[in-house]
Amino acid sequence: MVIDIKDRVKNVDLQGKIVTAYDAAQLINPNDKVGISGFTPSGYAKVVPLALAERMEKEPFKIDLWTGASVGDEADGALTRANGINRRFPYQTNKDMRKALNGGDVKYVDMHLSTMAQNIRYGFFGDLDVAIIEVCQINEDGSLVPTTSVGNSPTFVSQAKKVIVEVNVSQPLSLVGMHDIYEPLDPPHRKPIPLEQAGDRIGTDAIPCDPSKIIAVVPSDVPDTTRPLAAIDDDAKAMSQHLIKFFEQEIAEGRLPQNLLPLQSGVGSVANAVISGLAQGPFKDLSIYTEVIQDGMFDLIDAGKVTVCSGTALSPSPDGLKRFYNNIDEYRKKIILRPQEISNNPGIARRIGVIAMNTAIEFDIFGNVNSTHIMGSKMMNGVGGSGDFARSAYLTIFCTNSVAKNGDISSIVPYVSHVDHPEHDTMIFCTEQGVADCRGLSPVERARLIIEKCAHPDYKPMLTEYLEKALAATKNAHTPMLLDEALSWHKRFTETGSMKK
Repeated sequence: MVIDIKDRVKNVDLQGKIVTAYDAAQLINPNDKVGISGFTPSGYAKVVPLALAERMEKEPFKIDLWTGASVGDEADGALTRANGINRRFPYQTNKDMRKALNGGDVKYVDMHLSTMAQNIRYGFFGDLDVAIIEVCQINEDGSLVPTTSVGNSPTFVSQAKKVIVEVNVSQPLSLVGMHDIYEPLDPPHRKPIPLEQAGDRIGTDAIPCDPSKIIAVVPSDVPDTTRPLAAIDDDAKAMSQHLIKFFEQEIAEGRLPQNLLPLQSGVGSVANAVISGLAQGPFKDLSIYTEVIQDGMFDLIDAGKVTVCSGTALSPSPDGLKRFYNNIDEYRKKIILRPQEISNNPGIARRIGVIAMNTAIEFDIFGNVNSTHIMGSKMMNGVGGSGDFARSAYLTIFCTNSVAKNGDISSIVPYVSHVDHPEHDTMIFCTEQGVADCRGLSPVERARLIIEKCAHPDYKPMLTEYLEKALAATKNAHTPMLLDEALSWHKRFTETGSMKK
């Protein structure tokens, strides 16, 4: 079937560059650095990466792949299975990609998401050869209207030598006007980003692009393949209730206004469940300044609790995406999609006082957080945007279930197997067991509170025993640690399948 996109390509000259995905894939060279649109499986380039993977199967070669964050299987999965990726950053969630990078077949660079665009402009990673950007429309001046994410696309377009555009007719034109595109200047010419409230618009509604850089325009009708979210279980509901009570106490103490402060929430089922729970809470006139907009955000909007919802990408479940499209005219009144260096900007997070709520794989009794590695070595996804917000937020909260693997793993351990967020950047911890507010506490005070409030009952005695033994052995040192036992829980799990003694 021929896909007619001429009505979406408003620049007449560019209509003459409409080609197939196969033809566009021939324009990418071995060893090219390729940046593609997408942040989570939303708004990512689809048909050209698929065609490129098919080419690689017949003509083996590799590229470096740059994205905003994770992307769909049409890109990460297909290119990995074709053995076509040399280096990948800054974030991924694909099972084939995960296997390849943990097997040493792909060089993976995990980084804070807010820093990538500027590092590209600084030239830290070399020249970007090709940008492949999904849009719903190309304007008369050549500017590009993104679809369901912005991510790093503005910088990919401004820095790439060549631009390939996928015009996706499955993405509605109602997306036009939802974006706010702003690319900062770089030192020594950088100026303050003029954003003071979560709902401020500071840029344009399309990505500026010199039409002469566009070498191909490709029709597409492949929809976003978003991931299902786990059902909201009793543990997630408990975490939501704990946080609601915590926020109510903060309001009572005069540390938060009645409508809180701008909310940020990380990616995934736990984060989504916590946000969804707030829809049942007493708070209203909420503002959201985050990176991803999941189903729980739609719950808040539908409940009439939200004044504005700012992010860089939609990251709903498949049902949530249908819900978004079916009600897009209402959601567009609240939602703003920005580049990730703006949505995740630490300076803005500090300025507007973001409440950061992110998830952890594990945290230790002193408040260090591991967000990325299983048993210290195996990369799961990446640090994502959690670090962008953690150090700069008004409140920094990390949530996780207290146990995993049917209770064989404790998510609270003597010492984390990998540190993504040191104790200096963390404040509040939440599990289904309760909330530990560690602000102003010494390491030992933190340890006692985290064990009391957050640990699962099966592991509380073990954690307490470790702490008391460490205190005795180190003569009450500032941060008591038993070097030969700090990671013994992880070692025990790898050897026996359980952290329990």
